[in-house]
Amino acid sequence: MMPSSSCSSTSSAFLLSLFLLLSVPILFLLAPRLLPPKTLPSIPSSDETSDLALFRRAILASNSSSASATSLRLPHRRPPKIAFLFLTNTPLHFAPLWERFFHNQSHLFNVYVHADPSLKPPLPPSFSSPSFAGRFIPSKPTQRASPTLISAARRLLAFALLDDPSNAYFALVSQTCIPLHSFDFAYRSLFSRPRRSYIEIVADDPGLYTRYIARGDDAMLPEVPFDRFRVGSQFFALTRKHAVMVVRDRRLWKKFRMPCLRKMRDSCYPEEHYFPTLLDMQDPNGCTGYTLTRVNWTDSVEGHPHMYKPEEVRPELIWELRKSNSSYSYLFARKFAPECLDPLMQIADSVILKD
Repeated sequence: MMPSSSCSSTSSAFLLSLFLLLSVPILFLLAPRLLPPKTLPSIPSSDETSDLALFRRAILASNSSSASATSLRLPHRRPPKIAFLFLTNTPLHFAPLWERFFHNQSHLFNVYVHADPSLKPPLPPSFSSPSFAGRFIPSKPTQRASPTLISAARRLLAFALLDDPSNAYFALVSQTCIPLHSFDFAYRSLFSRPRRSYIEIVADDPGLYTRYIARGDDAMLPEVPFDRFRVGSQFFALTRKHAVMVVRDRRLWKKFRMPCLRKMRDSCYPEEHYFPTLLDMQDPNGCTGYTLTRVNWTDSVEGHPHMYKPEEVRPELIWELRKSNSSYSYLFARKFAPECLDPLMQIADSVILKD
């Protein structure tokens, strides 16, 4: 007869093995809840669904307006407009300066604002702005290191396409952007040249590969091979043709909408890659390859460019920011601290809006 201690030991070992065997599927089911996710937050499916419906309406409206335009004689066509797309998650501190920039030009521009839903109020207190009143589109939350900034820009493009068939250029600006010239100068600069999109497109940035694998080594394949991956400023001025192209895209978006890996958070800037990659793949000859928005990267901190302070605002700064390495002039500049409003308004008429 087997000793009781040996029998008890065998029974305990059996129970332990059975417990471990049963624990495996339980751990497998609970692991996603117990362990931190490997990727950053993704875009909610409800946001994607509503955006898709909006984009379809914008594409249909653009197709019908294009067909109508070809049937009209040239003398009856309205003058082309610039759609200014403000993408912001803080109050529009420089609305007074933009209001002065827009003065008496209402027939040549439209304003559209995508303000983070948590932002209240989006305009400076006690400021009446006819150009911004009623120009806020339904918005969704945005954050860095996520494709939500791409979604917000596409949303702005879609609303602008739907709203006015005369919108011919679509200029994306932020709450820290200011104009560097008068409206007349900006309008002439855009419409006196062959119609092309002003968007920065860079193919040889030293950090490009690290950003390419931010979602995983082969996550972008096969739609976006590394040799077609581009980088550039999110702040662009697109033609209507390219605005429709961006809103219509599904193929590249399914790659860029994927969240980055948490360990690659510092290399996750999807909004700086989606637009230049898409347009360089679909219509490189229709793009200039440079932006009209000046930015200073000489002392960037954690991916943020230099923020100009009030003591830096003077005529010489505006004149310097206008300069480029080519024959064109920059039309806008960023980033300016909110406290810069007063010194900017003091030189608005004599410097900024004087060409």
